[in-house]
Amino acid sequence: MKTGYKDKLSKYFSFNNDVINRLSKNVTIKEVPARTILLSEGDVATKLFLVMKGCLRAYFIKESGIEITTQFFVESQMVASFESAMTGSPSRLYIDTIEDSTLGIIQIKVLEKMFSESSAARDFFNKFLVSRLISYMNLHASFILDNPEKRYKKLIQDNPELVSRLPQQYIASYLGITPVSLSRIRSRLRKQINNC
Repeated sequence: MKTGYKDKLSKYFSFNNDVINRLSKNVTIKEVPARTILLSEGDVATKLFLVMKGCLRAYFIKESGIEITTQFFVESQMVASFESAMTGSPSRLYIDTIEDSTLGIIQIKVLEKMFSESSAARDFFNKFLVSRLISYMNLHASFILDNPEKRYKKLIQDNPELVSRLPQQYIASYLGITPVSLSRIRSRLRKQINNC
């Protein structure tokens, strides 16, 4: 593992030094250009990606060819198709880089071995999966209960820096609307701010 990146693992994993040392030997650091597909629909997920620099997104592609973005991942976050990784089934999800990114890559099998040997690692990952589940449940509820403008306001409130980094088409896809509709929402919000 590249010098200096070992300390960054503590941002992802709250493990003791022994576990971090073992983990650091199994992390590959890779510089990945923007718009690189890391996982495609139909692939079985075998890797966990740690975002050390840059921005990734997870998305589906409908039969019509329309992309539906489900989540964005930035520095100090990690992503995999966990459904595929845990069941061995083909992924329905795509993962790609939005920006030039520096990624830590860990084989899922390495993590599974660590979980079998360390209760602390297993407990950490269980908590991580529960927090991920809650995040997805909240997103699902938002699509049922909130209109696109309210979802956009929440995205700005929760991730103001992220919104400025993302292409408009990805934000629109995440909100479940067209880029034209997103432009109208932005224009309406600007007018509200200017009239205050």
